Amino acid sequence: MATKKKAKKAAKKPAKKAAKKKVAKKAAKKPAKKAAKKKPAKKKSARKPNAAFMKALTPSAALSAVVGSKALPRTEAVKKIWGYIKSKKLQDNKNRRMVNTDANLKAVFGGKGQVSMFEIAKYLGKHLS
Repeated sequence: MATKKKAKKAAKKPAKKAAKKKVAKKAAKKPAKKAAKKKPAKKKSARKPNAAFMKALTPSAALSAVVGSKALPRTEAVKKIWGYIKSKKLQDNKNRRMVNTDANLKAVFGGKGQVSMFEIAKYLGKHLS
């Protein structure tokens, strides 16, 4: 038995060294990017009204019979015309988009007997300055 062990020991050869693996060199580490400093959030300013709409305009003599002679912005003139139309019940019953004109409105709307609500602003512009 002893001879067998010796034989085994003699049979063992030193293990071959593993071949060195070639490892790709890692790229040099770049310094981490610093987070951008947060800018304070801009405060939203309140909506500024458009100066052109708020400009007071003088109504013509024909229009002043409906809205009054005092200078007023275009938006107010439209509101007053609609107030006049509703108070006199001049809106057409069948087609609510049409406005039946009375004597005061005929002067404003170029003598037309009936005007579309979309034409009101067109005629109104001719009477404001």
